[in-house]
Amino acid sequence: MIVVEDMVKTFGGFRAVDGASLQIAEGSITGLIGPNGAGKTTFFNVIAGVLKPTSGRVTMNGEDITGLPPHELFHKGLLRTFQIAHEFSTMTVGENLMMVPAGQSGERLWNTWFGRRRIADEERALQAKADEVLEFLTIDHLKEEKAGNLSGGQKKLLELGRTMMVDARIVFLDEVGAGVNRTLLNTIGDAIIRLNQERGYTFVVIEHDMDFIERLCDPVICMAEGHVLAEGTLAEIKANEQVIEAYLGTGLKNKGVLTA
Repeated sequence: MIVVEDMVKTFGGFRAVDGASLQIAEGSITGLIGPNGAGKTTFFNVIAGVLKPTSGRVTMNGEDITGLPPHELFHKGLLRTFQIAHEFSTMTVGENLMMVPAGQSGERLWNTWFGRRRIADEERALQAKADEVLEFLTIDHLKEEKAGNLSGGQKKLLELGRTMMVDARIVFLDEVGAGVNRTLLNTIGDAIIRLNQERGYTFVVIEHDMDFIERLCDPVICMAEGHVLAEGTLAEIKANEQVIEAYLGTGLKNKGVLTA
């Protein structure tokens, strides 16, 4: 579904991404791991259009999407979430979801005068969709809560819910477990698995929690120093000498290096 070829992203003389290449299979949940500073988030940002690459190429189902801005990728079904959730804090959870779909009639001044019935019909449909999403994520009890009052884990669920409002095709999740307690992380994991199995979502997940990666992801890709170091099952990644060296700075095979 996604093919990245020889991606490079430099900041001055520093190569944050240094010739990285990978492929993401449609229908997969791919894990992206690596030590801090490996270039994972920068790599995400380049693929998702937040940053323009210095060189290299990204294709989605054979179409060149290199350097396209996020709003254009949004319309193609490619979305990403962030390590720190970006909610509209003064709006309710339900309102945060309802505002996601693009091209709503109420966005046009003319329609607010002469298309009120159309706007009302759309809002009812959006409300029903938001209710369905909240029930799917088991946070329907938070529908009227201000989004700024949510816990870190609840905000991550809300971000996942936003992707459901537009039926995304591929979602890039950046450290979905950061600052999230184990119970909510399990809920998030359940939702990702269901979206993958029941609705065909493709996911790419940056995460440091190896239990979470092991539960969800196959394959797992390890980055280090801006390039792709290894790919395989988590068991294969854990046993890879180069991966162990990247995490520990030594060639010793320490079986506990990649535990949670």
